[in-house]
Amino acid sequence: MKPFHALVLLALVAGLICCAGCIGTSQQTTTPAPTPVPVATAVATPVPTATPYPGALSLNVDAPFGIGGKTGTATVYKAEVKPDYTWTSPSFNSAREQTEAGTALGTQQGYNTAQPSEGNVFLFTYVRLADTGTESIVAPSPGQFVVNYEGKDYPYSSLSGSDVTIGSVLGTQYDYLIGKGGVSGYIQPGASNAADGFLIYEVPATIDLSKASLVITLDAGHTSAWQLQ
Repeated sequence: MKPFHALVLLALVAGLICCAGCIGTSQQTTTPAPTPVPVATAVATPVPTATPYPGALSLNVDAPFGIGGKTGTATVYKAEVKPDYTWTSPSFNSAREQTEAGTALGTQQGYNTAQPSEGNVFLFTYVRLADTGTESIVAPSPGQFVVNYEGKDYPYSSLSGSDVTIGSVLGTQYDYLIGKGGVSGYIQPGASNAADGFLIYEVPATIDLSKASLVITLDAGHTSAWQLQ
């Protein structure tokens, strides 16, 4: 083979090898990196915290009400929780009275036990209202006293009669101090004529007294509240 022909042949072979390399390189594909998937994180829903009634007073702080010669003060001075309570009453402890009431009270040595609904307890609040003016004043009805807790109002639970005595609790329920069943009544001037008594509420057993309040509508122009701890 002539040298010239050999050189041409070698040039052709070298060209083919270069073309094959270019083709192989152009056919290679690059796989893109996977896009990171964001990990969902659970966000806790904030739970509202129970707070006392806005502007609630501390225990034993007087709130004035009334106008002119018809003025008075009110205060809440104590609150306590009881899982149940015992009571006695001459009107309800006889077998005849129990039969007439239609419910056997289960009297044991003159005392009966009051039980709240499941999951509840009894809350006793102690109040004092005094006439500081020169004329008698209309006493707020016990229906105007409500316990406020976690945005809900709880009404009081009346005892069966004015002659009911509760074990380990001194005094009389407020509603029977101002008239039969607390429908109406008056308070006369002077500290010695103050209406000093308790009211009973049935509330959740989980109640936190530091965040509960007793709210009293004292008259058309005055509403006051007291923290219960």
